[in-house]
Amino acid sequence: MEQNTENLSQVRHVVLVLSGKGGVGKSTITTELALALRQEGKKVGILDVDLCGPSIPRMLSVGRPDVHQCDAGWVPVYTDAEKSLALMSIGFLMEDPDEAVVWRGPKKTALIGQFVTDVSWGELDVLLVDTPPGTSDEHLAVLENLKKHRVDGAVLVTTPQAVSTGDVRREITFCKKTGIRILGIVENMSGFVCPHCSECSNVFSKGGGEELAKLTGSVFLGSVPLDPQLSSSTEEGKDFMQSFPESATFSAISSICATLLKSLGN
Repeated sequence: MEQNTENLSQVRHVVLVLSGKGGVGKSTITTELALALRQEGKKVGILDVDLCGPSIPRMLSVGRPDVHQCDAGWVPVYTDAEKSLALMSIGFLMEDPDEAVVWRGPKKTALIGQFVTDVSWGELDVLLVDTPPGTSDEHLAVLENLKKHRVDGAVLVTTPQAVSTGDVRREITFCKKTGIRILGIVENMSGFVCPHCSECSNVFSKGGGEELAKLTGSVFLGSVPLDPQLSSSTEEGKDFMQSFPESATFSAISSICATLLKSLGN
């Protein structure tokens, strides 16, 4: 099937968001990065290719809207009237949200190919691609279908523990083998912010992501703590970046966003 690259022709930057294992908050980081980029005045898109766990529609409180088509392909779902944040997710195409995606590789690859090439994104400053955990067919399908369009690089998400950073090492190897530039590493769940006194306690451990960045020569983008306000915002589909501008977590995410934009040349 011939690839349609016209739908990506007005997308300035494409950034993959990767994690070596599940449960490290990759989709949360993708969502908050998108909201932070929007707050910086950028037009942002999210391509949710985490086929088995499409959670971003809930985090952005868009529900399960009908996906429409135009002459150029699928029209993404916009989360605001200004159309500054666009989203396309497998979650929009499933009849039953509780249905498991029990598909073999070729079917997944075909759908991802459609997602990458057949969504009419229009003009975007940054397209964030939320990938499944690990290094599987889905990742290769994304890269294969983006090969005619520049991929700026990848943001790797980990938690502080060695069991997570060990998996991210393999993700770094994947990036090097496939020629993806590593834009940086984010350490998520780095400490717990008390909702009463705002003191941060290291529940798991601290510094694993930063140490990994040093060992591998990667940029350390920053740490995001466990924050009940962030958790409740994603659960309820609220804009954390707009609701809690005085929080330490807001500052952490804003700093990561600024560093990312600098890496992208903005």
